[in-house]
Amino acid sequence: MPDTRILPITAPEAIEAASLAIIDAEVAEPRPFSGPRWEIVRRLIHTTADFELLNLVRFSDGAVQAGLSALDRGATIITDTEMARCAIPPRRLTPFGCTVRCFMNDPDVVAAAAAAGSTRAALAVDFALDLPGPLIFAIGNAPTALLRLIKRLDGGTPPPTLVIGMPVGFVNAAESKALLMTRADVPWIAIKGRKGGSALAGATVNALAIVLRTAGAGKA
Repeated sequence: MPDTRILPITAPEAIEAASLAIIDAEVAEPRPFSGPRWEIVRRLIHTTADFELLNLVRFSDGAVQAGLSALDRGATIITDTEMARCAIPPRRLTPFGCTVRCFMNDPDVVAAAAAAGSTRAALAVDFALDLPGPLIFAIGNAPTALLRLIKRLDGGTPPPTLVIGMPVGFVNAAESKALLMTRADVPWIAIKGRKGGSALAGATVNALAIVLRTAGAGKA
């Protein structure tokens, strides 16, 4: 019989803190992740209430540090959906001089996709790769975007600072992430299999920003 006791918590910050404490309590030690990796995975579980992510999240060597360094240098975060862009509130990133951009509705991208007979998500990658400075790709919806990025890397395009590869679905989602996870030329954080989504891609960026902010506060 499930516990139906209602906790007397209404403040948003208190609800979040209580939720994270419940996750900590329900994932027994030793956990499969620790330090900043646990902060990220815990945030993903908090976003979905899905503890299966404990077995699905993958990190390349140095991926977390690459993401933290990029944010600290004022990175541009590229999302493949407006939903993911909206999932990353400015208050998380403005202290570091970061911005979030989504090219899906850019008129030039729309026109280029129509002319090429391709998806806007794929063509948006080409536009984003031309931006200066450190880039973080947060892909949570479109396997075509991740596959396009991998194709550009294979063609010699300089890699972004970090790729968050979490497209969700049944057509090429698991396959595109499997290809990403074979690469050693770009840092990545990914979710194995079909699960993922814009909310999870955004939550990963948020978790990195929280870790960076906490680290900065600890040095103050």
